[in-house]
Amino acid sequence: MSLNWRAADRVAVDAEYTEYVRGGLAQWRRTAYLMCGNWDSGDDIVQRVLTELYRNWPRARRADNLNALVRTMLLRRLIDDRRRGWARVRLTDLLPDRPAPAEPDPADRLDLVAALRQVAPRQRAVLVLRFFQDLTVEETAQVLNCAPGTVKSQTAKGLATLRRLLAPAETDALTTGRRS
Repeated sequence: MSLNWRAADRVAVDAEYTEYVRGGLAQWRRTAYLMCGNWDSGDDIVQRVLTELYRNWPRARRADNLNALVRTMLLRRLIDDRRRGWARVRLTDLLPDRPAPAEPDPADRLDLVAALRQVAPRQRAVLVLRFFQDLTVEETAQVLNCAPGTVKSQTAKGLATLRRLLAPAETDALTTGRRS
């Protein structure tokens, strides 16, 4: 009888985990994509975070702010992955089952993602959290484990870099009437 209870309890816990992941998956994929500039790498990182979350789900689900915990796990994994570089490249013969979802206004998005790739990793993390995840300065500081002043300075530096990188395209568009 206790075996059935455990199985039933496990089914309920799995259902709770599945429901939670369904609710946040699109946002986590988008964040990872913006950080990596690549859907495949972003999906790999999200998958590793979700695997780790599943392993620790009984404890993680009791967290005061589960969304903040998952964001922190995701961003730490992204930053760690960036530090390792190409040391963990895995080649495969298989093609993905489905193409990446289409995004509105792809030319602008590609320009932005290309520019984001050139921003320092810490500044990129701050920009993604602040402007794509809509976190406050304080929430961003908590996720990145730094002072709010650091978030503000990294935001200013990151935005300045983005403006510098994106300004030539805007200037060209104004003078020639088309995008470069």
